[in-house]
Amino acid sequence: MEFFIDDAPAISISAIRSRARRLKSTHNLAILFIDYLQLIKIDNRGSQYNRVQEISEITQSLKALAKELNISIIALSQLSRAVEQRSDKKPLLSDLRESGSIEQDADIVMLIYRDEYYLSRSEPDPGTPEYTEWVTKQKNVITLLK
Repeated sequence: MEFFIDDAPAISISAIRSRARRLKSTHNLAILFIDYLQLIKIDNRGSQYNRVQEISEITQSLKALAKELNISIIALSQLSRAVEQRSDKKPLLSDLRESGSIEQDADIVMLIYRDEYYLSRSEPDPGTPEYTEWVTKQKNVITLLK
């Protein structure tokens, strides 16, 4: 399997769309990874949109691109600082930065949490996983394993 990395800074959604289409036609692109969603720029809209509206347009465009090319898109997202203000540090859907459209447009949202990160001067029990992962949203997914 071929693996391509495009680390162009401040890439726009139209550039992602164009490059994904090209990779689909030349290399049969199957999965597109985006690290991370909030780094994507909106195409020449000036200041008429706020960032929440821009992220909404980006997530809608990525969803449409996935359907158009019949590919999976895995996009990482930053969390807002709200999680740091709570006693329970496990992230929620509402903690996704500029989250409304991310939550709405995603088929699956997975959050990763590491308890040890928040527990100062403690050692995890032997055999404890280094992180906890859970699915907070899942739609239209068929489970093949029982």
